Amino acid sequence: MPDFACRLSEATTPLEHFWEHTVGSDHAPVALRADWQAQLRRCHEDLGFRYVRFHGLLSDDMGTLIDHDGKPLYSFFNADQVVDFLLSIGMRPFVELSFMPEALASGHKTVFHYKANITPPKDYKQWAALMGTLARHWVERYGLDEVRRWFFEVWNEPNLPAFWKGTQSDYFKLYRHTVEAIKSVDPALKVGGPATARNEWIEEFLEFCQKKKLPVDFVTTHHYPTDALGNEGDDTETQLAASRRGILREQAQDTFRRARGTPVYYTEWNASSNPRDARHDEPYAAAFAAKTLMEANGLVKGYSFWTFTDIFEENYFPSVPFHGGFGLLNLHGVPKPSYRAYELLHRLGTEQLVVDGIHETVNLWAVRQEHSVTVLATNHALPRHSIKAEPVTVRISEAREPRHVHIERIDDAHANPQRAWREMGRLNI
Repeated sequence: MPDFACRLSEATTPLEHFWEHTVGSDHAPVALRADWQAQLRRCHEDLGFRYVRFHGLLSDDMGTLIDHDGKPLYSFFNADQVVDFLLSIGMRPFVELSFMPEALASGHKTVFHYKANITPPKDYKQWAALMGTLARHWVERYGLDEVRRWFFEVWNEPNLPAFWKGTQSDYFKLYRHTVEAIKSVDPALKVGGPATARNEWIEEFLEFCQKKKLPVDFVTTHHYPTDALGNEGDDTETQLAASRRGILREQAQDTFRRARGTPVYYTEWNASSNPRDARHDEPYAAAFAAKTLMEANGLVKGYSFWTFTDIFEENYFPSVPFHGGFGLLNLHGVPKPSYRAYELLHRLGTEQLVVDGIHETVNLWAVRQEHSVTVLATNHALPRHSIKAEPVTVRISEAREPRHVHIERIDDAHANPQRAWREMGRLNI
């Protein structure tokens, strides 16, 4: 039986709600949808998210830049509509500067069904002009004090051929032109990268910036427990089975070390990188998310879950209510178990107590808030690893007699709408 102990007289460590800093979404045009906006408002109010990140702000379907008779023609109307909405609900953009406008592109290689161009610019000076024009426009529209609170992240996963047709050197050149252009508008605007998958390029990126005397306000990267495990063709369950239970904590520790004191923001992560993984809709994802977030305390400034909603169309737009999508909410705004986990985490205090005890699948944390103590327990194992329901003993010493105690659960029988949907006959409505 798992046995844990906690003394309330022990010194506490700060628990920053870093997981509430940013949350991910699909690509910029969906941010103009009323249902997307309604779901993001709910996530902000219920879960405390402060920033949102998405792809494709610069892609042609946003109309940001076109070539008109050989001259650049800018339009920030759609981008402004998105930002206006975010500010109206108390949120801000974590600006991912992607993908390449066709007017600037050196080629025609694209990704996703919405055909986002992934080639380097044919003229880096024209790219820099776009960066400076966009930043200057936003400063004029929203004010310098506001835009200084935003984050400008250069590109998305340039270490993967699916997202960047150029080399590492080409990406570093893109970063140089971007950061110089944005900082020319105001040196206090925050710019960072390398926005890589799999925790890669961090040392090389920082060394390049140091050599070229380029500012880096933050480091961003992504990871999933399915990254680079087993064979490329393995199914998701096999990839997860080959993973390690604490692999994301290990990688975050390593990234924290390699960042050399630069603030670290993970701008994508989830229980797997598969957009059709049934586990995303199940209690499994809730246990995984809660455990992962609690283990990242002190290592990162932001940990952006990918994504807050199943309104998501990178490959195609599904219509089935539960299809294994990335979202905390399904297409119709029904909270999944992972959403409920974020609700529990949002209500945690900010003083983490020391807990003694260890178990193969059960983890436990104690967090103090004013006159209450919350005990958070997860029971999590990777697929094909043994796990069972466990009675848990928690001994809290040096505490007054409690005036009120209650329990909230997320499991197969609680906070599990997918199960209710199945029992209804899996109605596709």
